[in-house]
Amino acid sequence: MRDTDKTPSEFAQRVEREARRRGFDRAQSRLVGMLGDGAPWVWNLADEHFPGAIRIVDRSHAKQKLSDVAKSIYGPNNGQGKEWGQQRHAELDAGDIERVLNALRIHMPQDDQARKCFAYTQRNRQRMRYAEFRAEGLCTSSGVVEAGCKVAIGTRCKRAGMHWTVAGADAIIALRCCKLSSRFDNFWKRRSTAKVAPT
Repeated sequence: MRDTDKTPSEFAQRVEREARRRGFDRAQSRLVGMLGDGAPWVWNLADEHFPGAIRIVDRSHAKQKLSDVAKSIYGPNNGQGKEWGQQRHAELDAGDIERVLNALRIHMPQDDQARKCFAYTQRNRQRMRYAEFRAEGLCTSSGVVEAGCKVAIGTRCKRAGMHWTVAGADAIIALRCCKLSSRFDNFWKRRSTAKVAPT
């Protein structure tokens, strides 16, 4: 599995292993969604290893981009900007990407954020069919995953006064993930049965 590298990164290898463990390679008759923030490397990874997966731009990321445009156009804490953003969010939720694009198009001549968001939305429009995805029972937001990261990592590694080396943090995170995914006992069984090389 590759992301942007010629050889698979450690991250890409972990994603592939976990997907196989969860049966994604055997999920031909089920709908499988793959969430991403819209970065090309995410879709490259999906194309290479999950060709049947339905690609979905994380709705929270898309909404954040629209909120950033509203602030850029109207300024922060502006009621009109907030209203503009909420309207775009509702259109996005309804799958009305054409209206979102039209609203952005109006502001493109004078606003760089609007131009960037227009290009992002246009490039990812097929991955933003949120009403359709929800009707198929697919998740459209990575909020659950991000909350899981806070539980797995934040509550253990980001306490007051903590300082970690990369190796130390990686080790604790790996153990924490084993514990939270009910694989802690298996981890210790594998570790205890591993042969120790003679010294």
